[in-house]
Amino acid sequence: MAVIFESTIKMVEGSGEDWFIELKDCVDDRVEVCANLAEYSKKVEELGADYGGNIDEVIWMKDDNVPLPIMDTIRFEMSKLQAEIEDETGKKLTSEDS
Repeated sequence: MAVIFESTIKMVEGSGEDWFIELKDCVDDRVEVCANLAEYSKKVEELGADYGGNIDEVIWMKDDNVPLPIMDTIRFEMSKLQAEIEDETGKKLTSEDS
């Protein structure tokens, strides 16, 4: 059984700047709503714990109405979070092949 999570970036209804990430565990269809990347990271860890921390794939998507400046902000925040995790663990999160 492959453990796959889907992460979809969405806009808060009626807002042009507030976003969230909908995190779906494709194994059992659980869905979590994460208001920011810190909450997202925590929820991925919690859901992943059910599988011994072994997540095979995270599929990223975004709704069509997510503007480019919001995506740029999220990418920047994700880069910072990745660097922090890599500094803490001493290991790269992504391979050079990807």
